[in-house]
Amino acid sequence: MAKAMTKSQIADHLAGKAGITKKAAAELLDDLATLAHKEAKNTFALPGIGKLVLANRKARMGRNPQTGEAIKIPAKRVVKFRVAKAAKDGILGKR
Repeated sequence: MAKAMTKSQIADHLAGKAGITKKAAAELLDDLATLAHKEAKNTFALPGIGKLVLANRKARMGRNPQTGEAIKIPAKRVVKFRVAKAAKDGILGKR
């Protein structure tokens, strides 16, 4: 399996495509991440890639895998990422 691209590699690619410096591209990535963190509570979408959504999980019963003992898992808020249809089609191909 191939390794994932690093932040530096992504910034280098974006800098070459956009004709900007690598430092400016890295700052753009940082600003995009910061914006996503702030706006996730209102659903943050990256067109063609997907969106970050906050979801509430209900309390439920689970099992301790070591002992098999039933335990109560409390309710909590989680962040989910929903992949856009365009990204699915681009990665997997049309079915």
